[in-house]
Amino acid sequence: MTTAPPSQAGARGPIAVAAVLVLLSFIVSLGARPERTGSLEPEASTPEGSRALVTILEEQGGEVTVARDSGSALDAASGDALVVLSASHRLTRDELERLAASDADVLAVRPTGPALRILAPAVEVAGRGDGAVPEPECALPAARAAGAADLGAESYSGGGTGCYPVDGGDGLVVAERPDGAATTVLGDTAPLTNERLGREGNAALMLNLAAGRDVVWFLPDVPTQGGQSTLWDLLPLSLRWSLVPLGAALGLLALWRGRRLGPLVTERLPVVVRAAETTEGRARLYAARRARDRAAAALRADTAERLRTAVGLTADADADAVAAAVARRTGDDPARVRLLLYGAPEGGAPADDAALAALADDLDRLERRLSPGA
Repeated sequence: MTTAPPSQAGARGPIAVAAVLVLLSFIVSLGARPERTGSLEPEASTPEGSRALVTILEEQGGEVTVARDSGSALDAASGDALVVLSASHRLTRDELERLAASDADVLAVRPTGPALRILAPAVEVAGRGDGAVPEPECALPAARAAGAADLGAESYSGGGTGCYPVDGGDGLVVAERPDGAATTVLGDTAPLTNERLGREGNAALMLNLAAGRDVVWFLPDVPTQGGQSTLWDLLPLSLRWSLVPLGAALGLLALWRGRRLGPLVTERLPVVVRAAETTEGRARLYAARRARDRAAAALRADTAERLRTAVGLTADADADAVAAAVARRTGDDPARVRLLLYGAPEGGAPADDAALAALADDLDRLERRLSPGA
């Protein structure tokens, strides 16, 4: 019996341990919840997240409750809690009104126009700054103690206490609500982010605004679509009912236009003959029988029929009427036109083939003179 070399036997142990560790790591990763990311996400450690500020608030003795919907936020917003609201564009008007009617103070970070009108009715957007770091320049204790902060993005004006002058307004405004609570409007997200929290007085300003209170970090989830409406559902009811008489009218029209005495009967010809061959065959028969009278009559009849239609006469118009109408259009003698189209009253065939060809040429010239563009 052969055995493995000592070097191979000694390597099996570490390889087996590494394989077990990899397998355990894979199993653990299957049950791990992925980290949330996004702007002012309280659980995110990314630069735009706010995990650092949440950790500091908890270390200062306050309780931070993360709310993803308005119901959870309103349940937690009791007493002297501070509601930090971001992504206000995800809330409906009804949700904003219920939040404004609560007893909790609200810290609204770059609120939308509708959110600003409901949470701080006397405050309006004044302009947008260039990202500078202004000084507080106000009597608000929380701002004066913090000093300069990154509040140079958007400015507001109107009722309330304004701090951090930016572009004709203030980057921070505290407005009292009718129920006695206050809404603090921030024009920049930078002081709350992991990347900027340690700069200037950002951390001090956030801690001073919280003032050791419990914080409800309200970051609404993206609204999910409850259902999809079809094009038929979007049509007004009156328009739907109008389709009933319209459909009935179209059905009657189709029935009226589609009536026939019976189905069409198709018959397959034993031989497919081109029209030119039929004409040439008849011409050869006329030539073989020297039937110049029949050929001349056919040429005159076809030409007279086309000219009668061209001058606008009906099918019952006689030879004299056709000749007179054609003569008026061409300027020829009516008698000559009648003789050319209908022949002599006493009849008679062309004397020879040359005379028959000359007759065909005269008829063609007369028809070309009458036709437009001749």
